Amino acid sequence: MFTKAFRVKSNTVMKGSDRRKLKADLSAAFPSLSADDLNDLVPNKEELNVVKIYAHKGDAVILYALHKNPVFFQLEKQLYPTVYTLWRYPDMLPAFTTWAPVVQKLIGGADLMLPGVVVSSAGLPDVKKGDCCAINIVSNRAPVAVGTAAMSRGDMRSSGMKGKGVNVLHTYMDQLWAFGDKTAPPVIPMTDTSVQADGEMEGVECEEAGEEEVMKNDRVESEGQHGSETAAVESSCQSLQDLNLREQEEEEETEDAKEEVQEEEDSRSPQGKSVCIKQMDSLLFQCFLHALKSKVKKSELPLLTGTFLRKHMASCCPRGKNLDIKKSSYKKLSKFLQTMQKEHSLVRVKELSKGVDSIVEVDWKNPELCSFRIPDDWEPPEESVEESENCEVSYQPPEITPLYGVTARLEPLFQEAHKKKGTVLQASEVRTVITDYVKKNELVHETNKSYVKVNPVLCDCLLEKSEYQEVEVLKWDDLFSRTLSRMQACHQLLFPGQAPVVRKGQVEPIDITVASRGSNKKVTIIKNLEGFGIDPAVVADTLQHRVQASAVLHDAPGAKDRQLVQIQGNQVQHVGRLLLEHYQIPRKYIQGLDKAPKAGKKK
Repeated sequence: MFTKAFRVKSNTVMKGSDRRKLKADLSAAFPSLSADDLNDLVPNKEELNVVKIYAHKGDAVILYALHKNPVFFQLEKQLYPTVYTLWRYPDMLPAFTTWAPVVQKLIGGADLMLPGVVVSSAGLPDVKKGDCCAINIVSNRAPVAVGTAAMSRGDMRSSGMKGKGVNVLHTYMDQLWAFGDKTAPPVIPMTDTSVQADGEMEGVECEEAGEEEVMKNDRVESEGQHGSETAAVESSCQSLQDLNLREQEEEEETEDAKEEVQEEEDSRSPQGKSVCIKQMDSLLFQCFLHALKSKVKKSELPLLTGTFLRKHMASCCPRGKNLDIKKSSYKKLSKFLQTMQKEHSLVRVKELSKGVDSIVEVDWKNPELCSFRIPDDWEPPEESVEESENCEVSYQPPEITPLYGVTARLEPLFQEAHKKKGTVLQASEVRTVITDYVKKNELVHETNKSYVKVNPVLCDCLLEKSEYQEVEVLKWDDLFSRTLSRMQACHQLLFPGQAPVVRKGQVEPIDITVASRGSNKKVTIIKNLEGFGIDPAVVADTLQHRVQASAVLHDAPGAKDRQLVQIQGNQVQHVGRLLLEHYQIPRKYIQGLDKAPKAGKKK
């Protein structure tokens, strides 16, 4: 998550009330921390800041920094300690042990796989899927990474220690670590010597340096066990740092060598360089036409230019070739698209927001586009199994059925049908019960069968006090409507492949409102998406791309675990089209569609 630089949104000093709340949250999340530990981590009067950041993938994260050193971070309302905190409290989280060379992969953004876990004599840590856990290296208990368990301990055993073990969120030497004082891990000897022994043996196979480390530890063992543990820890830490420095030096040398070779080749063969540029220009144009012809749909417009290149043009590149716009004569995507607009009239590019270009129009009847044929050597990219598993299942709207619950007042009317208070029925079932009651008690009017005589039970259940002496008969329709109006309104939601859910009250519709923020700026707010099984985050992301305006999520006031979507401008028309056409929500369950801007009026 923090392998690349993040953007700081705000950095403020934490208030006293917020500190007390943070202590309570930490105490609930990490029961092993004592009151003194919490006071050390969240002091009352020392410098403690709340830093709101955006990770490079767009995730909103909250950091808690003590003396400018991050001690905790919060992601999706879940608190995680940083390595700085775990070095002070190494037993705070259940820990998995691995080898020093594996840590370099973790620092690069990889997750911890189960074959890379060293299992001690005590077995695997007792974790469930999603539990927060730490990762340390053999011979040193100081954690070097923090993440969540990808599966429970039982599943890890049943899988034969294969697959992903820990989803890594934060590591030693990543950007979050660099946000602090950049100290190295301390020396904390392992309590379980079997892990150290296994790690040393595996170190022999992993790298040649491990052989020297084992021999060194064997020599020190003769002098004392404590000395062996300390030497092993120092050796592991040193090898980890040396390995990282060595890798950085190798990368720098490789880049320098590449630049020298490239410069040498360019200076020797200018004609060859010109040919390569022309080939890349031709490949760009081919992929551009291919993407417009087979990938881009009219409903996707306006389309971000970066998304167009990454998602559409890159997938149209023939196998064995690499699409690199920097190796073309254009050098930049914006310049290439401007050429396509001015010289070929294929697209129209517009800056809808500051610094962000979008393709707003495509000339589908352009002769060059119409005459283009997909190359024979092009093959669609193979979709990996992991991607196919993670792809979003198409949304299917729930089947909503109105229901009616028997109330205490109507219980005598339903008693003969053995329906007690609280029983939930459909309208047709209510009609059947009432019809059977009338016929069983011979209440149908003798001369006019469209009327029903009112007996004492019907009188008490369905009539108002003012009607007791006046109403002696009721029409069948009036009888049914009075019964339904006096029952408890309920409804049933049936999602495909799930058990039906019955809730009290009427169906709460999706609410769309338009509000003003500051200098008469409009925002569109969407509430109650969760009631129809719709993910607000997905709606916000979809609308953001469709209307090219910022969309954010806020906690819905007065509603637990509910979020509302807020998007800039009056976007009621786009929201309505998304809900009606894509999600297929019936219009009667959407409130506020009339707030769309009228034609000819300013939004």
